[in-house]
Amino acid sequence: MRTRPGIELAGLSDVGCCRQNNEDRYSYWEPDTDALFWRKGRLALVADGMGGYEGGQEASRIAAEAIEDVYASVPDGDIDASLLAAFQEAHRRIRSYASHHVELNSMGTTCTAVVLAGRQLHYAHVGDSRLYLVRDGKISRLTHDHSYVGRLIEQGVLRPEEGESHPQRHILTAALGAGNEIVPDIPVEPVSIKKGDILVLCTDGLWGLLSDKEICAMVAEKKPAEACHELVQMAKDRGAPDNITVQVIRITGAR
Repeated sequence: MRTRPGIELAGLSDVGCCRQNNEDRYSYWEPDTDALFWRKGRLALVADGMGGYEGGQEASRIAAEAIEDVYASVPDGDIDASLLAAFQEAHRRIRSYASHHVELNSMGTTCTAVVLAGRQLHYAHVGDSRLYLVRDGKISRLTHDHSYVGRLIEQGVLRPEEGESHPQRHILTAALGAGNEIVPDIPVEPVSIKKGDILVLCTDGLWGLLSDKEICAMVAEKKPAEACHELVQMAKDRGAPDNITVQVIRITGAR
């Protein structure tokens, strides 16, 4: 995988300790030409499929491929509009696939995608995979979970710390492929980034077993590849009932 200067990148996906197959997926894309790279930046994503053995795998695969295809092919312009179009096309393709395979009518996937363009971070998000920003040794979560528990937290029924271990925290309220329409979360303004910032994209197989503090400490102290390996191993040491996927991006320069 080609990676231009400006970042250190690593990703890892593991089936975990209890599943027979891996329904997670992650990907990274850069344009082939430098001219296009300066306009479109870098795209990275994680997706966590659902819908059984084949359904989950197919949903996360379709989502990753559709988002890369659309983002790469949309004429230069508004990055957020391109991400919205990419998510909507992923949603359409998953629903179309399910309509031709009736046994997979419950298929769907979470997806969290980021675009790094210059010193700006754009992102789009559906489901309960997460995007974290680690800066100066502190971690902040940029996404909020589209889940039953996430809704209870927003309503003030639960405290955030109660939600992390709630038995119903994995019940989703939104996913690509679920429902007639999808409206991903896209911030009104991009997030300014600086040298030394670290981005962590991960599925619930990781954040469900590790605290934000543990994730922060690991990526702050280790190189991305080593951090990914250690984070996945920590989840497996704790039983890893789900698939585990993580991407770590350390910003080392202007782009």
